[in-house]
This record gives sequence, C-alpha cells and structure tokens, in this order.
Amino acid sequence: MSTDNSFLKHSGVKHPIICGPMYPCSNPELIAAASEAGALGIIQPISLTYVHGYSFIEGLRYIQSLTTKPVGMNLLIESSSRKYRSKMEGWLNTALEEGVRFFITSMGKPDWVVKLAHNAGAFVYHDVTAPKWANIATDVGVDGLIAVNNKAGGHAGSIDKEQLLIDLKDFKLPIVCAGGIADEKDYHDALKQGYQAVQMGTRFIASDECSASVAYKQAIINAQASDIVLSERITGVPVSIINSAYVMSKGLLPNKIEKMLLNHPKFKHFMRTLLALKSLRSLKRSLNGAQDNNDYWQAGKSVEGIDSILPVQSIIDLYTKPGNVKD
Repeated sequence: MSTDNSFLKHSGVKHPIICGPMYPCSNPELIAAASEAGALGIIQPISLTYVHGYSFIEGLRYIQSLTTKPVGMNLLIESSSRKYRSKMEGWLNTALEEGVRFFITSMGKPDWVVKLAHNAGAFVYHDVTAPKWANIATDVGVDGLIAVNNKAGGHAGSIDKEQLLIDLKDFKLPIVCAGGIADEKDYHDALKQGYQAVQMGTRFIASDECSASVAYKQAIINAQASDIVLSERITGVPVSIINSAYVMSKGLLPNKIEKMLLNHPKFKHFMRTLLALKSLRSLKRSLNGAQDNNDYWQAGKSVEGIDSILPVQSIIDLYTKPGNVKD
C-alpha cells in the first residue's frame, strides 16, 4: 500500500477499509463497531430510518455515541422526485452539521452533493461500475471512486476488479475496490494492485454486531460464489442475492406489467420504489430472527471465503495485521 494514501487522508481512519452501506443490514451498532475498529462505518440513512426505526438525527447521534472515530454516509441520489431530493438534502445538511465529512453517492449525478459537501470541507466518493459513470462523477468534482465490480453484493457491476481498476486509473482519483474481498489475501492483493482501499459488505453481515438473523448469517457461511444470483425482484435492477428454493419460486425477473413500468421514463422510479416496498417485509424478516428460508438474503460472491461469524474488531484485525496473509 502506498504511503501516500488519499483515502486515509480524506476519511481520517486508520485502515483502508469501508464497511459498505447496506439496505437493510447497516444497523447503528455495526456502523459504529467498524469505525471504532479503525475502518470507516457508513450510515445508510434509508436503512437507519425505514428499517431500524430511528429519526435520522437520533440514529446519527446514537452511532456517534458509540464511537469517537469518523463515520461516513451514503446517499442514493437517482430519483428525480422533488420530495425525495428534499429529504436527501435534509439528511446531508444534518450530517454536515453533526460533523460527518465523508460521503458515498450512488446511482445518480452527484453534483449537488459535491457542492454542499465541499462547501463544508467534506469529501465525496461516487459508486461506479464502468468508465461512463466515472466520467459523469469526475466532471462534477468528486474526490474518489468506489469501483463496484462483478463480485459485489447489492447492485453489482459487470467488470472484474482487475479490469475495472485499469479502466478507471486515467481519472487520477483514489479508487476503492468494492466486491470480491473474501479474505485477507484478497484485501492485500487489491491494495498491491493499486486500489487505495476496499469496501466490504457481506463479510460484515457475518459479524456479531450486525443485526441480521442467525439464519441469514449462516446462509452466508454455507454459500459458495456459484450460489449468488442476480434478482430484479427487489428494486427493479439486478441485485446480488443468495439463491434458494424461495428465490426460485418467486423468479428473478419482474412480471410483464412491472417490466413495462420499469422501462417507462415517467413511471420507472415509482415502480422501483413499489418493488422495494414489496420486498421490505422479507428484508425486515432477515433482521428480526426469521429462521426459515423464505427471505431474500443479499450477498456478494465473497461468500466463498467466509466461514465464521466474528466480532467486527476481529475481522479487521484478521485483514490488517502483518503476517495474516494466506499463501
């Protein structure tokens, strides 16, 4: 890892690791534990409010009461709805007022986030899956790129992490590897390749501090990379989940009417919101102790290297302590 690491300077953390924002798994205790252990915990405000039941400022202050270390925040900015944009702006301004100085933007043009954040001395990294999205983000002045590859959980990309790094190097910004960090060897390999940090989600679901059910965590431990499939049933765009009989019974694609609305410029955001709300019941069950398989369990292909449930501190120690690299 280079001694001139811009990500560490921007984030203010000890280790070049992000506990990625996850819907619904980013509970306050997990976020705080990641930051307290020297990584960067990322607040996912929709998860914090709609899933975990906090008002945004209450949840933010609760997280800050659990750690004295920096935390970051994620903003999903694709929706063109004026009401949604207003809510996002309100959360961003509150976070800035409460001292948050690192933001990850996803699925949209982050121009307004960059402007507000930079005015407050904060930094913005943007999720990208290909150079065309990086062009949009760099044109509006983002400070770094989260390179979401084809092994990521959530909304995965289609390019492998080696090629994606090559594709993004010309932008001359710090690049974070998101996806496929299954063990400490993957972590060190990513840094040696030129990534300035890694973002992990699935590994942190299988942690003591994550509020996901035991069944969800065990499913991650049991799964192999080949068990990860892409479903459009959750948000209308492909999401990486663990395959199961339940998933197959529901199908991976929207029905004809849903697909028509998803392809309509005027109704696509409404349809995506409706699908997300329909899947919310299953997602909440994943956090509320459900012990059957009638759920959508989001995960990336890093499941291949996860074989235990550990405290967050132990996970970060495993990845970062010298000598802990597998041959």
